[in-house]
Amino acid sequence: MSMFRALVGAARSARHAPRLAAGLVPDDDVLLDAPDERLAPALVAAALADPEPAAKLLATARDAAEWEDRDRYVTRLAVFAHRREDWLLRWLSAAPRDPDALLVTAQLAVRRAWESPARAERLRELDPLVRRIAEEAPRDPVPWRLALDHARGAQAGPDVFETLWAEAVRRSPRHYGCHVAALKYLSAQGHGSRRAAFDFAERAADDAAPDSLVRALPVRAAHEALRVAPGWDGSEPAAVLDRAADRALALSAVFPAGDPWPAGVRNVLAHLLMERGRWVEALEEFGRIGPHATSFPWGPARDAVPESPPPGSRLRPGSGDPLVRFLAARDRTRLEVARRTPLWTPGRGRAGRGGPGGH
Repeated sequence: MSMFRALVGAARSARHAPRLAAGLVPDDDVLLDAPDERLAPALVAAALADPEPAAKLLATARDAAEWEDRDRYVTRLAVFAHRREDWLLRWLSAAPRDPDALLVTAQLAVRRAWESPARAERLRELDPLVRRIAEEAPRDPVPWRLALDHARGAQAGPDVFETLWAEAVRRSPRHYGCHVAALKYLSAQGHGSRRAAFDFAERAADDAAPDSLVRALPVRAAHEALRVAPGWDGSEPAAVLDRAADRALALSAVFPAGDPWPAGVRNVLAHLLMERGRWVEALEEFGRIGPHATSFPWGPARDAVPESPPPGSRLRPGSGDPLVRFLAARDRTRLEVARRTPLWTPGRGRAGRGGPGGH
């Protein structure tokens, strides 16, 4: 019987997989962490050791209170500086007190400390720099998001976290980056528990606007929970995971397919749907993602997450390249849907045609 099922599955895959691929962006058109039209010129200039476009970009986002964009830009510029720092050093040399240059520098320093075996010690050494940058930002929540990340790695206690969180939400009550940073602190891999993380995420999602990325915060909590306890069993946990996926699906449906803005949420959602075996919905989400693959959750994280999926995960080990893993996950989802699709629909004849003699 098992051989028969395998043969049927193979026949279904051969028939349906090519058709299902038609709804997906071709592999060669998928980009990893593609910058938007504002960030791209700044990165090109930075590659030429010119910091001016990056400085203008961050100053413009700060002046316009575009906090979500500013947070993404700071993070991406720090990632770039991790490989090529000459443009950032040139910026600091020309403007040593520039708040944006200092913020990118602090983001870079925290990233490097996270990668150190002596993480907590190195992060504690950065405490004066991170605190000073945050305290000098009267409106900007981004330095406080960085301070929350720093507190988690430096093993700061709950009182410190509560103080930082209060300062962050005072500046921007619905800032997604600060919510993610707080969620990580409250998770089982941070300084809290799985239940604390889900309670926080669900309350925040309930209070968020219909088109806010915070609405999908429970899907981040689900991802954090599965990293700690893969193959999470039990009716209540399963219901919690599926409820988180359903919330994120509702948010994803608000945005057009291929929109880069919710791409990060959509990538995490597709990952969770695969873990839950919700293959049809996962394939639909890969279609909504379009060309916008993101390193998270497909790549190894900086906070000691193993590169290969943990035991019990539905994702298979493979290349550490997040783009390769994204494409492999998308392809596997397509094949899983294909082998579960009947060769023909009852009442419509073989291959979905209009019954015997249908055309």
